[in-house]
Amino acid sequence: MNFDFSLITTELATVILGLTTFVLGLVLPSNSRKGLGNFALLGLIIVLGIAIASWSNQGEMLGGMYLVDQYSIFFKILFLVAAILVIFGSLRYVNDQVGNHFEYYSTVIFATLGMIVMASAGDFITLYLGLELMTISFVVLVAFRTFDGKSLEAGMKYILLAGMSSAVILYGLSLVYGATGTIIISEVAQRVSEGSPLLTVGLVMLVAGLGFKVSAVPFHMWSPDVYEGAPTPVTSFLAVGSKAASFAVLVRLFVGGLPGIHEQWAMLIAVLAAVSMVVGNLVAIPQTNIKRLLAYSSIAQAGYILVGLVTATEAGIKGVMFYAFLYVFATVGAFTVVAAVYNKIQSDEIADYAGLVQRAPLAATVMLVCLLSMAGIPPLAGFVGKFYLFKTVVEGYMWLVYLGLIMSMVSVYYYLRVVLVMFRDEPADHTPLEMGSSVNITLLIALVATLFLGIYPGPLAEVANIAAQSFFP
Repeated sequence: MNFDFSLITTELATVILGLTTFVLGLVLPSNSRKGLGNFALLGLIIVLGIAIASWSNQGEMLGGMYLVDQYSIFFKILFLVAAILVIFGSLRYVNDQVGNHFEYYSTVIFATLGMIVMASAGDFITLYLGLELMTISFVVLVAFRTFDGKSLEAGMKYILLAGMSSAVILYGLSLVYGATGTIIISEVAQRVSEGSPLLTVGLVMLVAGLGFKVSAVPFHMWSPDVYEGAPTPVTSFLAVGSKAASFAVLVRLFVGGLPGIHEQWAMLIAVLAAVSMVVGNLVAIPQTNIKRLLAYSSIAQAGYILVGLVTATEAGIKGVMFYAFLYVFATVGAFTVVAAVYNKIQSDEIADYAGLVQRAPLAATVMLVCLLSMAGIPPLAGFVGKFYLFKTVVEGYMWLVYLGLIMSMVSVYYYLRVVLVMFRDEPADHTPLEMGSSVNITLLIALVATLFLGIYPGPLAEVANIAAQSFFP
């Protein structure tokens, strides 16, 4: 078995960074630990540079158990960008609202490492190890505010339901192994030409388990409560990182491992996408808490992304990857505003955002742009992303296109409710909200990226297209 360490420089750098951050937290005096956020941020930027530099360094290790291709590198870059934005935008929030800073930052890094391993997993065991590393890290992060009852409740709910979903995934993988006699995903594709009862049951269990990870209906029951109770930066990372990693695994398993029985799972994924879009958007309408509203919005977004998986084509995978990347900026931008506002007014109620444009103009503007992007309003990035996704299902699944269009219009309604409160209503207190330089820079990055990817999507679309070709040599 060949073992080329140059293929895993990103992974090694992430491990070293996580361990170093943790050890520094143990040995540094408590009054110096606040600088660990900046240290972790700088380290992640360096790791991101390593990942980008390794774009053309491809290969496989351990007989196909670990795959380093442009598909996996694309997602590694996505995870690192998300982690950088989440940490940078929440430095002040973490200092004020979360204790044990070194544990927080090192756990975020290890969650990122789990996602990276998931993206490159070429067999079931590696996939499951990455999944559990990510899940356990998020369990810790969700319950990090030990003085907050909602955070502890969210942590308990997440560990119970995440444990159940992990067990379902593991059992589904074992059934696929039983039907094919191999745990290597590429070998599964060679041995699956027609379905069997064992394989079908395994397929259904994989859809159910991974459906939980991406918050697809009807496996979404954990999402609103956990999103509301978790520290807001953790909610942001959970919404973008965990979801993107799970979609990376879904594509790897279904397009890379089970293309021979595509007709058996295509309609299942299409129905899951449709139900997620409908339930996510309709249940978001009556929400009065901004984090719960964004939780149901993320359920609808999962439905949109699932559309790209239905046809299992190069264009579909490109759509999934493009939308997942732009979703990072829109979601992190929105949740950074939520975290910064909560840090000032100690409330997540939409009504308390009254007159935010007068108190924090940049925050209100970024929230407006991010929400409209998620609704798919041109010329923002979300419109281009949805166009790429739904274009792939025009032939054969036109009903899904119509449903997506209708649900996008529904989403405009509840997004504009938030916008009206921010821009129309008078604030109870006119005191300006000082967000801090790190928050403002993060918001500007999210704003510029969302506008740029909507007006000029070509470069990212081309990169996503090249990465999608990993499945179609």
